Amino acid sequence: QVQLVESGGGLVQPGGSLRLSCAASGFTFSTYAMSWYRQAPGKERELVATITNYGGSPNYADSVKGRFTISRDNAKNTVYLQMNSTKPEDTAVYYCKANRLGRFYWGQGTQVTVSS
Repeated sequence: QVQLVESGGGLVQPGGSLRLSCAASGFTFSTYAMSWYRQAPGKERELVATITNYGGSPNYADSVKGRFTISRDNAKNTVYLQMNSTKPEDTAVYYCKANRLGRFYWGQGTQVTVSS
């Protein structure tokens, strides 16, 4: 069955770094574009970053541009989100999403808390 499993979340101090991972199985990972979303308490889920199936053309929300980097390793069926210079407003549950021709899958999410 299709699975997307996020990991790497946790508590980080403002200005610190975290690396999120999303391991995929049950579908042909290399044919799917991948994205990271986040949802803070009381807010709608928002797009953070996307990357094409071959690893090109990354796009970022303005709020994370220059601080976060999305990447993928198709040999490991994994997508990453490197989070640097974190801010308290980055606190949210982070989700990965696989998308191809209107078919999409979501992970269960990983909590990221930025606090001193």
